Amino acid sequence: MKGNEKLLGVMNSLLADELTAINQYMVHSEMCANWGYEKLHKHFEKRAISEMKHAEKLIGRILFLEGRPTVSELRKIVIGADVGKQLDNDHASEETAIKAYNDAVKLAAEVGDNASRDFLQEILNDEDGHIDGIEELQDQIAQMTLPVFLSTQVKE
Repeated sequence: MKGNEKLLGVMNSLLADELTAINQYMVHSEMCANWGYEKLHKHFEKRAISEMKHAEKLIGRILFLEGRPTVSELRKIVIGADVGKQLDNDHASEETAIKAYNDAVKLAAEVGDNASRDFLQEILNDEDGHIDGIEELQDQIAQMTLPVFLSTQVKE
């Protein structure tokens, strides 16, 4: 089935966002593992895997619509020097993703591709969950202070 060229371009842009997020989250995950924050390591790793699944789904949808997935483009990866900065950077990335997916859902509806609209909406819902998880951690830091929060993230 031949897809709308503009929508395919947007999906490839979303794919670049997802591939960037995978790299950012994996680096943050490994930094936390290096610092001994095993729970945060697993948290970031789990989010990276979720982004990998999004990328895989986007590739599949682009191919289904007879497009060519572009996997060689990345956005700027913003690595946080400490946990607080990591969460701030990840929050900013997720905000950007949520806006991009909202725009893509709207475009898919405008071009009459409701299956892609529903597909993009599912990923948007996941991204909403990601930002909620980040905000939960940021709230914990605000309430506990960073040192106390980090003491809860070590291996048990």
